[in-house]
Amino acid sequence: MKEFINNWKLIILLCLTLGLAPFFPEPHIWGKLKWIFDGAKGMVFMDWFDVILHGFPYILLIRVIIIKIVNVKASK
Repeated sequence: MKEFINNWKLIILLCLTLGLAPFFPEPHIWGKLKWIFDGAKGMVFMDWFDVILHGFPYILLIRVIIIKIVNVKASK
């Protein structure tokens, strides 16, 4: 399991597919983030679940980037 969540190639693939799907008329996560920044009026549980589902690959990507930066600084 550790290899799965630390595989940056797989995480980037997840960001480009699950993170952005559906692609038209705009990426789903982008629409949800705009909705949240506009006050999240009318959002129900399913909308919040969508944000978590489509945003999770980006959270994994940020996590891997932070781990790489910390490892580089620790090795110096």
